Amino acid sequence: MSPAHPRKESMTFLEGIDRMVDRATLAIGLEPATAKIVQACDSLLQLKFAVPIHGKPEIFTGWWAIHSTHRLPAKGGLRFAPSVNANEIEGLAALMSYKCAIADVPFGGAKGGLCLNPADYDEEALHAITRQFTIEMARHDIIGPATSVPAPDLGTSSREMAWIADTYKTLYPEDVNQDACVTGKPLERGGVPGRTEATGKGVQYALHEFFRHHDEVEAAGLRDGLKGQRIIVQGLGKVGYHTAKFLAEEDGAKIVAIIEHDGVIANDDGLDVPAVRRHLAETGGVKGYPDGEYSEHRDAALERECDILIPAAVQSVIHAENAMRIQAKLIVEAANGPVTYTADEILRERGIRILPDIYVNAGGVTVSYFEWTRNLSHMRFGRLQRRYDELRGRAILEALEELTGKTVADPLRHRLVHGASELDLIRSGLDDTMRTAFQEIRTAIKRNAALGDYRTAAFSLAITKIARSYYELGLAEVPQED
Repeated sequence: MSPAHPRKESMTFLEGIDRMVDRATLAIGLEPATAKIVQACDSLLQLKFAVPIHGKPEIFTGWWAIHSTHRLPAKGGLRFAPSVNANEIEGLAALMSYKCAIADVPFGGAKGGLCLNPADYDEEALHAITRQFTIEMARHDIIGPATSVPAPDLGTSSREMAWIADTYKTLYPEDVNQDACVTGKPLERGGVPGRTEATGKGVQYALHEFFRHHDEVEAAGLRDGLKGQRIIVQGLGKVGYHTAKFLAEEDGAKIVAIIEHDGVIANDDGLDVPAVRRHLAETGGVKGYPDGEYSEHRDAALERECDILIPAAVQSVIHAENAMRIQAKLIVEAANGPVTYTADEILRERGIRILPDIYVNAGGVTVSYFEWTRNLSHMRFGRLQRRYDELRGRAILEALEELTGKTVADPLRHRLVHGASELDLIRSGLDDTMRTAFQEIRTAIKRNAALGDYRTAAFSLAITKIARSYYELGLAEVPQED
């Protein structure tokens, strides 16, 4: 029998997040006053400023929210989108706090946004807008390696991060750690390899860890292994593209549908993800892609039968109106907040498993952390030990060949004597982070049956870790461990 639920969303994005947090705090018995401290947003700043655009001044409105400073700096993406508003930015800042805690990244949570459509402005105008926004943040002392560190998000990229870094360096030329004022920078400007695809790679690693546990896979109604799994991806931006590409090319999954702003393209035999991306870049949409069936009904495509559904674009795409019609066996939240609180309740009652955003898309902030620490150390990863590891590997290989009297084939020889590159080390750290976090979520559920699902368990872990930080300051109590 279908559960009865209201068919209309009755709460804002931020209220939905708070309800999810409330559910977790009740499950772990967190003292109410402590829960309020953990949930409270430290500050929300609205910035209005004028920028001459081709000789004509325009007023822009932006926000920067710092949800928590239990760890510093506060970390969060900066998005440029016409839908940006204060409620959204505050909610996303809260998610960042919980996400950093789950990934064991020592940052507080923050988020920023400008209410504009980047497509309406050329590069010169966007440069001027980004520069002025950075100046406004600096005036309020909310940007810097030790205070608040932006990163790319919806509508921004390494280009905008380079502009922010350049502006910060102009304002604070004496800061020797100035490169660490922002992450997601181009490689030649202090960035690290693997940052662009970090969130997508993290989604892949999260799925790898999920599929390592047969009982979890069986409970979701899936077969073992990613090979051949039918996957629908909503959004082919930075996150969705890299997620789909890695899963198809490296794991043998079938991307059977890709949903974009102008509709959906589907192929039961699997889509060529890079080819779809090229078509999207050339035409502005998926319509007209030759090797798939096109439909303009993009929202209905979320309800197609599949094994895994990966919403990888914006929040609230699965809501009270469509949650009963979702047919995926597993939902993997690559975007921030793609499932509303009401939809989450419906899906939980239906037994559909959800890997939550505060775990799944932590890859971006994890690799941002690596970039930040690299900028502070002023040394690339592996510089001290790479050649030493190669020499040691070569010595071991030569000893084995001498003992056995056999020569190792070149492909294996290369693997054995290869010293880890910076990308190797970054991906190793990311993989370890995603594995450990899922194992902690899984353990939490086994210890406390009241948690029941991955999202509630993930929030409980994050809340407990943040509460402990306040407890160390004498401001909060944390629940006793079993």
